Amino acid sequence: MPTIAVVGRCTRGPRRARGRRAAATAVALATLAAATAFGAVAVTAPATAAPAGANAVQLHGRLSDLRHIVVVYQENWSFDSLYGRFPGARGWADAGTVRQVDASGAPLTSLPQPVAEDGKTADARIPAGLPVRPYDLGAYIPADGRTGDLVHRYYQEQAQIDAGRNDRFVSVSDNGGLVLSYYDATAMPEGRLAQEYVLADDFFHSAFGGSFLNHMWLVCACTPRWDTAQAPIPASMVAQIGPDGSLTKDGAITPDGHIVNTSFTVNSPHPPAMDAPAQRGRLVPELDAPTIGDRLSERGVSWKWYSGGWDAALVGKADTTFQFHHQPFAFFRRYADGTEGRREHLADETAFLADLHAHRLPAVSFIKPLGIDNEHPGYTSLLAGQAHVASLVSALQQSPEWRSTAVIITYDENGGRYDHVAPPAGDRWGPGVRVPAIIVSPFARRHLVDHTRYETVSILRLIERRWGLEPLGDRDEGAGDLTGAFAFD
Repeated sequence: MPTIAVVGRCTRGPRRARGRRAAATAVALATLAAATAFGAVAVTAPATAAPAGANAVQLHGRLSDLRHIVVVYQENWSFDSLYGRFPGARGWADAGTVRQVDASGAPLTSLPQPVAEDGKTADARIPAGLPVRPYDLGAYIPADGRTGDLVHRYYQEQAQIDAGRNDRFVSVSDNGGLVLSYYDATAMPEGRLAQEYVLADDFFHSAFGGSFLNHMWLVCACTPRWDTAQAPIPASMVAQIGPDGSLTKDGAITPDGHIVNTSFTVNSPHPPAMDAPAQRGRLVPELDAPTIGDRLSERGVSWKWYSGGWDAALVGKADTTFQFHHQPFAFFRRYADGTEGRREHLADETAFLADLHAHRLPAVSFIKPLGIDNEHPGYTSLLAGQAHVASLVSALQQSPEWRSTAVIITYDENGGRYDHVAPPAGDRWGPGVRVPAIIVSPFARRHLVDHTRYETVSILRLIERRWGLEPLGDRDEGAGDLTGAFAFD
């Protein structure tokens, strides 16, 4: 049986995006003001308005009563860095003394000066020489501000985890002064949803490293391999490993041809600079592995991937915060340029609300917000993304489809930030560090923390079980299916 804890109620954006960012921040600040007025952990409603009674009734039913699963995939926060202070969760209170070591294994006694959002200069807002322990970043930079980014790559994360000791996050990072920083998101828009519904505190991102690989695991439960029948592997992209297993040269491709770090598809959209003759050979050839989309289509189950900024990117006018490597289905042959698969299943995020209001919401929806809305440190603020997600949930709650919908909000990876819980044993690819996952649904348990072991591919397992789909691989087949978060009979 799952273990459940009861929770007491308790890089700059473009000019054209600034208006949206300001509006989102205003909504979030209003939400936080309301939360403060009722106490930091009081929960009487979701983060944005919903119709009277929308959250008052917890439904009991069966898994088959879920007609819609909506996955919102945010960016780059570990569990402790957002919910380490969440009531009832396994957070900072359980961490004990945090130990970090340098390259020689000697204990670190202070943190380096954090680097600012430009990735180059010292961030003078944060003091130098802070002690080696978690610190509240909100004391120096408000949650509607932007901070520096941190390295989050395949080989580096494994080195940081250090065989489960989790003691090299600072020394391996390119921004070690931010590794132990956190915001208390308990009273933020998504945190309030977590208080009202379910927060999973033993959920790990499925693959070591960054966004590219974890987006792949979300859709194919796989690490893609470069197809040399279509194009030779560029030697400059291949990582090099020393005799002792240490990384001697970083790269996007493993020595045996698997793609593990940021790469771009030969299909559209990809960065315009990649069309230069010297760069075309670095574009990933079309992939043919089966995806969750394929499985759903084979069963006649409707689905879409909704991506913020997708339409503009397709016509060469991508927002500066649009992330080309966050579009996993675009890498696959079945969803290549000009295919029916692309026309039917890949859409702009604006189409999600249009489909919802027109009562044509697919059975499975994946929502990938635009960069300014995805919470990624370095080019957006945490609060703007939280407000955006809360607005999506509110729209669902105000629709007739709500009574048969489950929303899963989670993060692609930890973004280089520390978490005190060692990842479980897995395989060559992961799992990586613990990340937040919030389950919101009329069928979800209320005011609970779910301590059941999950990972990114648990989302696939839930979808597979609901619609009787063949698993994509061993990892999704063996993963927890998230049903511990629901009040199913």
